[in-house]
Amino acid sequence: MPVLPDYDSPTALKKFLDDRGMAMQKKFGQNFMVNRSHRNRLVDALRLEPDMAVWEIGPGLGAITEELLNRGARLSVFEIDRGFAAVLRDIFADRERFTLIEGDVLKTWKRAASEGVPPRLFGNLPYNIAATIIADTISAGVRFERSVFTVQKEVALRMAAVPSSEDYSSFSVLCQWAYKVTPLMDLAAGSFWPRPNVTSKAVALDRRGDWPSCESPALFMSLLRGLFSSRRKTIKNNLTPWLGAGSRLAPGSEPQEIMERCFERTGIQPLARAETLSVEDFLRFSDALYELGVTP
Repeated sequence: MPVLPDYDSPTALKKFLDDRGMAMQKKFGQNFMVNRSHRNRLVDALRLEPDMAVWEIGPGLGAITEELLNRGARLSVFEIDRGFAAVLRDIFADRERFTLIEGDVLKTWKRAASEGVPPRLFGNLPYNIAATIIADTISAGVRFERSVFTVQKEVALRMAAVPSSEDYSSFSVLCQWAYKVTPLMDLAAGSFWPRPNVTSKAVALDRRGDWPSCESPALFMSLLRGLFSSRRKTIKNNLTPWLGAGSRLAPGSEPQEIMERCFERTGIQPLARAETLSVEDFLRFSDALYELGVTP
């Protein structure tokens, strides 16, 4: 039977890697969570049910993987590092509920999703892909009933930020459009090995039931990018080039007239900035544009 590493000991983990001639890959943002209490709290936060399907992104050597399997999950893990993938395959070879998907998750998740989207997602996400994978799944219309992520604290703050705050961005709106975002706990650098140079934060995402709450999700997302294209500019000044790009307007339509009618219908002020608008404001604005014949 394969021997599990001591997931709580940095010294033991280093020896486990050294004995196999393996090294940490900085480019993959690899950090093992060595705090067992935190690992258990994060798995608790997933609110697993018996025989539930789960995806795990970035399993590393399998510390969370082991806990998820022990709690009865049907688990698919996404691992980019070939050395770690070989270890995972060896450690969990006898576990029938374990599936390994090798490669960059940004390139493999859609193929996996075509076979069914699980109700739960866990990710100890590398900081260089955290926002990208979350935004990619939402943009593709793929949402999970409940997700728990550990991400760089700055990313978590952006996800949960409120209008007019420093961290509020198009990413904040995108996350809160699709999910209820709940910060869970801070994770100090000492919770990981090697110690990262940043503080991490765990967040939970619960799927909104009224989604997408707009006539055209594609138009909503395009508008969102357009209005946040320059944070210092007003909505009107960002909207003007966005409306003029491509073929968004019906033949004969005038951008100025479209804008005036949209502002009148929504009550949103032309001189306001995107960072002051709520998710509901963006939805109303998107629907007003849709009704006026604007396309993504």
